Amino acid sequence: MRGLGTLYFFCGKMGAGKSTKSKQFAIDHHAVLLSEDEWLSSLYPNQIASFDDYLTFSAQLKPLLKKHVQNILSVGTDVVMDFPANTQKQRKWFLDLASEINANHQLIYLNRSNEQCLRQIEQRRKEQPERAAFDTEAVFHHVTNFFEAPKASEGIHILEFTEKG
Repeated sequence: MRGLGTLYFFCGKMGAGKSTKSKQFAIDHHAVLLSEDEWLSSLYPNQIASFDDYLTFSAQLKPLLKKHVQNILSVGTDVVMDFPANTQKQRKWFLDLASEINANHQLIYLNRSNEQCLRQIEQRRKEQPERAAFDTEAVFHHVTNFFEAPKASEGIHILEFTEKG
C-alpha cells in the first residue's frame, strides 16, 4: 500500500521565484501543482485590483482547497502548492493541512535580497504585461513589510535556497 504524499510549499519575498521553482519541483517530484494565481484568476477574473482584494479572495480560496489537497495527499500523491507561506500564520495553515492527515511536508524557502526580487519583478513586468499594474516596486515594499522569514521553531521542515548577487 502506498503511503501519504508530501506537501511542498514555498516561502520567499515577492519576486523571489516561487512560481518558477514550484513548477520545477512539481516536475521533479511527479507531483500535482496547484497555483494560487491560476485559481484566483479563474475564480475571480478582473476582481483583484489591490493587495486587500488579493487577501480577501485568497482567504476565500483556502477552505475550498484544504480538503481537496488532503484527499490528493491521502492517496499517496505529492502536492506542490504555489501559494505564499510568507508569514507564520500562512505557514501554520500549510502545516495544519499536512499534520491533520499525518502527511509529510517541506517548506522551500527562497532567500533572496530585495534587489534580486526587484530585478525579477521588473523582468516579469516585461514578460507578463498583464501583471504590470500589481507587480510594482511600491507593492513589493508594501508586501515585504509583512514578510517573516521561517524558523525551525515553527515545527516546519525547511529547505533553504540562497543566491548571492
